[in-house]
Amino acid sequence: MNQEKLDALITLLDDPDTTVFQMVQHELLKEDEEIIPALEKKWEQSFDENSQNRIENIIQSLQFKRTFSGLKNWVNQTPGKQNIFEGFCAVDKFQYPDLNPLNLSLKIENLRKSIWLELNNSLTLLEKTTILNHFIFNLNGYSVNLSNPNSPQNCFLNQILETKRGNPVSMSIFYTIIARAIELPAYLVDFPKNPLVAIVDAELAQKVHGSTRDTEVLFYINPSNKGAITSRKEIDYHLKRNDYQPIEKYAEPKPDVLFIQRLVESMLEAYNSVGFTEKEGKIKQLLSLF
Repeated sequence: MNQEKLDALITLLDDPDTTVFQMVQHELLKEDEEIIPALEKKWEQSFDENSQNRIENIIQSLQFKRTFSGLKNWVNQTPGKQNIFEGFCAVDKFQYPDLNPLNLSLKIENLRKSIWLELNNSLTLLEKTTILNHFIFNLNGYSVNLSNPNSPQNCFLNQILETKRGNPVSMSIFYTIIARAIELPAYLVDFPKNPLVAIVDAELAQKVHGSTRDTEVLFYINPSNKGAITSRKEIDYHLKRNDYQPIEKYAEPKPDVLFIQRLVESMLEAYNSVGFTEKEGKIKQLLSLF
């Protein structure tokens, strides 16, 4: 859209005629977020509350359009090739449309460097995991937000890095990002009620479990419980006791894309629980991508 037409349409946002506004809104929503600065300038110059509300709604719709497109592009990448950090950032933009992923990446890198100083090649996977747990949960105090478990803020990576609090899904994804950053073979498991993180090594798993057990998982980590380490035997016992079948569905690693879906589901539940039901429609649009 050329600047002259854009300026003319923005001027018409003050028109009291609803039919005119709907036409203008329809045309503006065909555009992308590049027109947002012009809309923001119009908002600043306007003294009419109704006009400002109209502009705010259009800006929010354009921002969501960008968020939807970004998450769609991530989901549609080659299966297994998605970077879960990028998927997390795509979800963050639902609430923080101006988020710069580079800022979060730098914070993750600082965490990685601090942990890396404590590691060496002679350590086993279990020893490296123990050091990671100590760093994340003891030294830095990351945990599931038990004091305000339904807060939507628990769902966003930028808030986890700032407040050190999340929900079971977001904390498991965060833990996986850090674990992979220090080169641990970490994969997410869709365990009932809260995801677990599995450390995978086919050769070692066979030595530990024996050739009769068809799994490459060496052990499990529960980020919702300060990184508690659990064996496959304990996992199987819990699943059988609570009649979760088939066991493989809840005990074996799943693709990262499933856990970004779980994250969006937790976001929907969180917003609804605190009464922000007006966000339900847009979040369901995001869920339709999976």
